[in-house]
Amino acid sequence: MLEKMKKAKEAVISQAPLIHCITNPISINDCANVVLALGAKPIMAEHPKEVHEITALAKALAVNLGNITDARAESIFISGGVAKNAQIPCVIDVVGAACSALRMELAQRFIRECAPCVIKGNLSEIKALAGVDNAAQGIDVGQKDSVNGKDTQKLQKTGQLVCSYAKKAHAVAMASGAVDIISDGSQVWFVKNGVAELSKVTGTGCMLNVITATYLSVTDPLTACLLSAGTLGICGELADKSRGMGTYHIELINQLSTLSDAQLEQYLQIQRAL
Repeated sequence: MLEKMKKAKEAVISQAPLIHCITNPISINDCANVVLALGAKPIMAEHPKEVHEITALAKALAVNLGNITDARAESIFISGGVAKNAQIPCVIDVVGAACSALRMELAQRFIRECAPCVIKGNLSEIKALAGVDNAAQGIDVGQKDSVNGKDTQKLQKTGQLVCSYAKKAHAVAMASGAVDIISDGSQVWFVKNGVAELSKVTGTGCMLNVITATYLSVTDPLTACLLSAGTLGICGELADKSRGMGTYHIELINQLSTLSDAQLEQYLQIQRAL
């Protein structure tokens, strides 16, 4: 798996794929900069009258339900349809699906009609999509839902839930959190990289979404998700937090632009559970 991840990382740098990101204005600048930092080219088009052309040119599509508007919702479905028909890999970030009936409806419809190869959300959002009781706090994961590496029994049980949902959805499910839980419906992986400071920077979940799309453009969905979660987590660990969150925010992007294969191998903490 590590060798596949390294090859995907290098492929992005050598190919500079175009990544179409339909995301929210809260995080749009950071998302564009993150894609650039990895070596790809972002395009953030969202007008309903042009997105079909833009998506057709792209190597991957990332859509995001955060701060949703009617126009962006329309564009997401247009682009999702183009991606499906052209077999362009697509990831949806189901932001807020656990706290808004509108977003839940949009998420379920997009998954049903556009068949994204990756469904990304926090654990409360993935549980909500799976029809399981959850403790979402707005767009954040609820404390009762969150898992860490210390509670092995809860982690394994949650991994089985994510696996079951992935199998049902015919996609890779990525539940982000203190431990990222990733499953293709058969395998279950835990990514244990990251630090608490990542949750204090607005839009790191959105960044993870577009990082995933970037790697989806050059490799299979499971590898893309593992590499994306590991990359963001490691860079969060390496970023300098000593001078406050403003510096940390910028340093996070610095680390994403300079992460080496040696650092990836040295710091990566992934574990296959199934």
